[in-house]
Amino acid sequence: MEDEFYIKMAMKLAKKGWGRASPNPMVGAVVVKNGEIVGKGYHKRYGEPHAEVNALKEAGENARGGTLYVNLEPCCIHGHTPPCTETIIKSGIKKAVCSTLDPNPKVKGKGINILKEAKIQVKTGMLKEEAEKLNEAYFKFMKTGLPLVILKVAQTIDGKIATKSGDSKWITSGDSRRFVHQLRSQVDAVLIGAHTAIKDNPELTIHNQKGGNPKRIVLDSHGRISPQLKLIKNNKDGKTIVATVDSKKKLPVEVWRIKKDKVGKVDLLGLLKKAKEKNITSILVEGGSEVFTSFLKSNLVDKIYCFISPRILGDGKSSFGDLGTIKVSDSICLKDVEIRKFSNDLLISGYLVGRKNLSEAKSSPVKGG
Repeated sequence: MEDEFYIKMAMKLAKKGWGRASPNPMVGAVVVKNGEIVGKGYHKRYGEPHAEVNALKEAGENARGGTLYVNLEPCCIHGHTPPCTETIIKSGIKKAVCSTLDPNPKVKGKGINILKEAKIQVKTGMLKEEAEKLNEAYFKFMKTGLPLVILKVAQTIDGKIATKSGDSKWITSGDSRRFVHQLRSQVDAVLIGAHTAIKDNPELTIHNQKGGNPKRIVLDSHGRISPQLKLIKNNKDGKTIVATVDSKKKLPVEVWRIKKDKVGKVDLLGLLKKAKEKNITSILVEGGSEVFTSFLKSNLVDKIYCFISPRILGDGKSSFGDLGTIKVSDSICLKDVEIRKFSNDLLISGYLVGRKNLSEAKSSPVKGG
């Protein structure tokens, strides 16, 4: 189908904005007239012109009487940029094909209605599921007011993330680790616990990937980490954040003081609400075991990437702690599972059963950009 071909092209263009467009969605647009592509564009960066504007600018007068293909409903609100609907109407576009409505309640359906009122033919629903998955973090954020939470686990066949001494370099292959850098480049923030920060002293930056470094969040409930850690010392970009319940903690980085949970540690839901205030739409949780377990027990995980290396350690640090599971039937399961291979490692990914990654909860939208 012709429409499907151009919508797929729009989605491919949209992906160029991964890691840059957030907290706005990734959007691509294609303008077609008389069977020829006359304009293409995508949302390059938050605060800059949207995909439709860029595509129509490239098309110029050739847009008049043509068809606009876009993977998300055009915006109709004033944010950092004017409404895309105004630009579309002025361009003389005859028909618009979009995949799905924008979940932002300020936009949802309104953009489509404005185009229809301007006598533009509108078709929606083309590759809707693919379009929503592409922007799953944006959809989750808009519908729940919370970021998409992704667990990244790298373990052995026997479920260990480190030896008894704490050594974990390297359990997985170089190919797997390169993919992790790609994941980092696609999220707003990565998160680790204080123990992992102290033991591994990571930088949590990306290497050989397009896009900028994500924000770096360290859960440090009781002020354990040292100012000498790389995350603190090498914070020239100002993206390191320490989340704590310690009101006296002072570090040369951004500090979030979060309320305590029942055991006196950082309340994870409170942490996610704080992330929402900072327009963080997605968080990649990288460790360690205690942090993984806490997020799972709090029912705050949407998606898991689990790398399995063909190694056996025997005694060592398990990926997960006690989740209170009594029966196998009560275990946490994944759906929409995908399996990939990186060198000799396997990557199992999927969404948690019982948790809608595109939840229909009460909206708490961010401002349009």
